Amino acid sequence: MVERGISVATFDFPYITARRKAPDKADVLEACWRSAIEVARTELPGVPLFIGGKSMGGRIASQVAAQDHPPIAGLVYLGYPLHPPGKPQQRRDAHLPAMPEPMLFVQGSRDAFGTAEEIEALLPRLSRAYLFEVAGGDHSFKVTGRPGVKQDDVMVEIMDAVARFMGSSGGRAEPRESAPRP
Repeated sequence: MVERGISVATFDFPYITARRKAPDKADVLEACWRSAIEVARTELPGVPLFIGGKSMGGRIASQVAAQDHPPIAGLVYLGYPLHPPGKPQQRRDAHLPAMPEPMLFVQGSRDAFGTAEEIEALLPRLSRAYLFEVAGGDHSFKVTGRPGVKQDDVMVEIMDAVARFMGSSGGRAEPRESAPRP
């Protein structure tokens, strides 16, 4: 993302820092996200702030955005965990329709936590949500069934899509003609 002119900050949840396998409880994870937002707002006032993350990190970012309504430009979900694998009835999307911020879902077509098709079915309930499908991709965007496609190229496509989304939603990257569409 830095190569695309976008500043990025990362952090680890406490359970990662402590090298535990089991994630912290939701309140601890959400407090960590709130702290990261506060640091970003303090260190970069006036800069459009997008939050999100991979899998659970993105889900927790969405929960904080839905609860606190921090001043953010949008959310980016890399493999949103719509439901636990094999349990599509245990949805994790009830809070998403109330969110006014633009959202980009980058989702593999073979993601066990929710396929791109499942996310696409969710989009009409959301005010400004977009999908970038990783054809043949799993939850980690590992692609199978696409002969001649290199994994590095898939990641470049993903980062380009995120940069286009951020540019078209108020970030610093320039939108391109092939930006994700509603």
